[in-house]
Amino acid sequence: MEKRQYGFALILSIVVSLGVVSFLSCIAAELKRTKKEDLKLDGKLCYLPGSHAFGFGIAALVCLAVAQIIGNLIICWNSYSGENRNDSKTRRPRIAAILLLISWLSFGIAAILMGVAMSMSRRQPYGKGWLDGECYLVKDGTYIGSAILVLVTIGSTLGSAILTKRINQADKGKRVHAQVA
Repeated sequence: MEKRQYGFALILSIVVSLGVVSFLSCIAAELKRTKKEDLKLDGKLCYLPGSHAFGFGIAALVCLAVAQIIGNLIICWNSYSGENRNDSKTRRPRIAAILLLISWLSFGIAAILMGVAMSMSRRQPYGKGWLDGECYLVKDGTYIGSAILVLVTIGSTLGSAILTKRINQADKGKRVHAQVA
């Protein structure tokens, strides 16, 4: 039983670590993104050099995706481990389900924000640009918004995992007391 507790804590610490790396990568991408001063115009043609924000964005997105996958595996394991439960009292709590929904929504929005910002952070050569031959810059705060969504995603995933673990332990305790009595 204690080994399971330590394993659960270890997996949660991995999810937290991946979330922190993703958050910090978003902050670094915001600091390293291309600025208006980097934009070079030649008549109607524009050129924008690549930036390190692309690499930081990739790192942030990969770490967030891995943390989301691991966190959801924990939630599934906690929800469906043990004996088959057919009692109506042992349903998954609504709060954990709401946190899981928030986690997936914030993950989706963060992934879209990071994906678009990363694609704009690549080199935009003369005449090609990012879209329709025009150069686009990542707006101030886009990566910061992604970083905030990373925190919401990781927090709600961890909250849901912890709630499903506690409910699962409470159900096992009830079963032991029922067998003894």
